[in-house]
Amino acid sequence: MEDLKDILRYEEQVGIQLRKLYNKHGYSQYRMSRFEEYELYATNRAFLPSGEILTFTGGSGKLIALRPDVTLSIVKNIKDDDKLNKLYYNENVYRTDGREFKEQMQVGLECIGNIDTTLTGEVIKLANLSLKTVSDRYRLDVSHMGFLSGLLQNADLTKTQRKKLVVCISEKNISGIKTLCEEFGVTNDLCSRLTKLSDLYGTYEETINELQEISINDETDAALRELDELNTVLGGTGIKKAVNIDFSVVNDISYYSGIIFQGYIEGIPARVLSGGRYDELLRNFGKKSGAIGFAVYLDMLEKLDPAEENIKTETEMINIALPKGRLGEKAYSILEASGYGCFELREESRKLVFEDRENGIRYFWVKPSDVARYVERGAADIGVVGKDILLEHSPDVYELLDLGIGRCSICVAAKIGYIPGTNEKTQRVATKFPKIARDHYQNQGRDIDVIELNGSIELAPLLGLSDVIVDIVETGKTLSENKLETLETITDISARLISNKASYKFKHGKISKLCKAVSNTTVVQDK
Repeated sequence: MEDLKDILRYEEQVGIQLRKLYNKHGYSQYRMSRFEEYELYATNRAFLPSGEILTFTGGSGKLIALRPDVTLSIVKNIKDDDKLNKLYYNENVYRTDGREFKEQMQVGLECIGNIDTTLTGEVIKLANLSLKTVSDRYRLDVSHMGFLSGLLQNADLTKTQRKKLVVCISEKNISGIKTLCEEFGVTNDLCSRLTKLSDLYGTYEETINELQEISINDETDAALRELDELNTVLGGTGIKKAVNIDFSVVNDISYYSGIIFQGYIEGIPARVLSGGRYDELLRNFGKKSGAIGFAVYLDMLEKLDPAEENIKTETEMINIALPKGRLGEKAYSILEASGYGCFELREESRKLVFEDRENGIRYFWVKPSDVARYVERGAADIGVVGKDILLEHSPDVYELLDLGIGRCSICVAAKIGYIPGTNEKTQRVATKFPKIARDHYQNQGRDIDVIELNGSIELAPLLGLSDVIVDIVETGKTLSENKLETLETITDISARLISNKASYKFKHGKISKLCKAVSNTTVVQDK
């Protein structure tokens, strides 16, 4: 790539190298149009990373979409025969980042046909080599959807309940799993297995004994056998140490049925590679073949500075974002009591960043609503944030611990004597939490008019701006002083310790040690 440095961006150089890699291993390039009929994506919306699709009306009057995904186009057009199709692509997709649409570069491969463990191992090896092409400092995390679906098979759950549990597992949210298990009537035994699975992280050799203890039926045993066979295939390739078992790697159970995996590069705050076995998607198209593949998100490489690739800091610091104010002070007291104090932080100062290089800790104060963003974007490895912010903004982070501080509730409140549903008008809801409010009423099948406010929410029903409010209630004193009362509690909230997903991979030992110390400290405090 030396002669291309002055012409191509780093991610473009990597793209060329990956195409050469896949071609060398017998994969042929697949080309496709940027446009597909909207119906293809609408029918398989759950398979897409983002639910939003950019559409326009074509010349024939049909609704056309700019391609948000490559795999669906390949599966749609591939012949369902006994031939093994080994394909790679270098295409742009069009997806939303939650606010607006962006054009994203992808390079990936698909292996479609009679997929056995040898072929699965080949794809995993190519995923590994793809990451290694970018950087020597990478992690490839593997899980098996069959193991998770096998565990959930032992509980009488609705599709919505299963989805909620899977989300908690993907967040390593043990307190959330326990809460849902109690709410859904899941047995203590199964709840214990799910929490152990969520917390699991390490090489196959480090995790296999616990996986065998967690296994509960024929389906989970079959998944373990496949993981064991894959471990054997990968043996002697020199990549096993870079491959970890992590069941927070999950996808939609209705599409993915076997091995799935994600890749991370140190210095990039989110995954740069994602893939897995997706036989069920082919069944949706009436095809009997198996399929496995992955995509590398080249746009993510813009965040990597190749010039710093071989620079390693002497001390690996854990960066901790604390919310300014009383909650942050309480959280720091717990961390300090757990052995993670920083003497500078207790001194009178206008500084925002405090370091203890000897203990490898760096703290910084940020606005409470910004903590999750600092963690999600990798500026902080871990942080303390209220559950209300996690519910409202859904950042892509791990939710490791419930610290048990800052306890309060998100409630629906109104003027004393107000009776909901007494007229046919759409109920007006004033709130700082529009997503939480919409989700709550949507679950009840009710339509509402959300009025988003940032100031004193209690004022809205008093002046007739809204019928009710959705807000945080701690003691209820402010409500009673303004002649308001609680109508219902949406959810109880408290402060959570969260982690950036990539940081968790590369600083797993230190973060796990901190979490264990904090967990023991909070238990003592609760007593």
